Amino acid sequence: MFSNIHQEFEVPQELKDTIKCFWYNRRDYGEEPSVFTVLPDGYAEIIFHFGSGCSISHQGILQTLPSPFIMGLLNQPALFYAQNQLEIIGIRCFPWAVFDLLRLSSEKTQNGVHTFEHPVAQLQSVLNDYITQGKIEEAISKVEQYFLKLHAHLTIDSLLFKAGAAMRKNDGAISVHQVADSAHTTTRTLERKFKQSSGHTVKEVSGIMRFEQIRNHLWHAPKTSIAALAQEFGYTDQSHLSREFKRYSGITPAVFAREAKKRKQTLSNDFVAFVQA
Repeated sequence: MFSNIHQEFEVPQELKDTIKCFWYNRRDYGEEPSVFTVLPDGYAEIIFHFGSGCSISHQGILQTLPSPFIMGLLNQPALFYAQNQLEIIGIRCFPWAVFDLLRLSSEKTQNGVHTFEHPVAQLQSVLNDYITQGKIEEAISKVEQYFLKLHAHLTIDSLLFKAGAAMRKNDGAISVHQVADSAHTTTRTLERKFKQSSGHTVKEVSGIMRFEQIRNHLWHAPKTSIAALAQEFGYTDQSHLSREFKRYSGITPAVFAREAKKRKQTLSNDFVAFVQA
């Protein structure tokens, strides 16, 4: 059985306004189909996968996923199924930039998953050759070269970039009005452009970002006071945080912290939203 591996790769400076990082993950799920849960976070992922493939459960029906596909912003957990060895190369994008980068509409996302036709799919066979040979860095280099070329033809909307930067700087704990001020625009213009580019409102994206920070805190330090986290991240009180956390994850922060403590004994210390079993 192969060991589980997760690696992240920094992107060149030219891509940092659209892409957070590249990453690679390898995991063996065994011969029987296994379910793994993807929790919401503040990013959209372009996912290339290799091996036995993976499926997503949508309204109780398993849907086989092409490679690549886009994992857009989630507002609730998504259930994926895999078996045997699954290897993934991910491009972690800012949600307000991913569709513009690929010149796609954000309107066709279903259950957080966006299947699409795009020349980027031509990378699949090339990457598969590298993956088969265990040449992970060469595969990532190929992805980097492709996205540098793609990015060269992209005109970044400075309004979205400034708005996104303000939201990330404040970990989502910022009002729509403050985001608009940071982007030097009106709330109405901001909301229209944000919805068009990401498929979500500013408030929705901020809420997911804030949840992501709480989730990461509890993963790394399960004994952290939930009341203290509520205060730090601008929730009205602990019960407000608990309601929001349960809305995104399906469980309370206290239950998540207990599960995190157990899982950390068998998993790496890094919380990887897309590949946690």
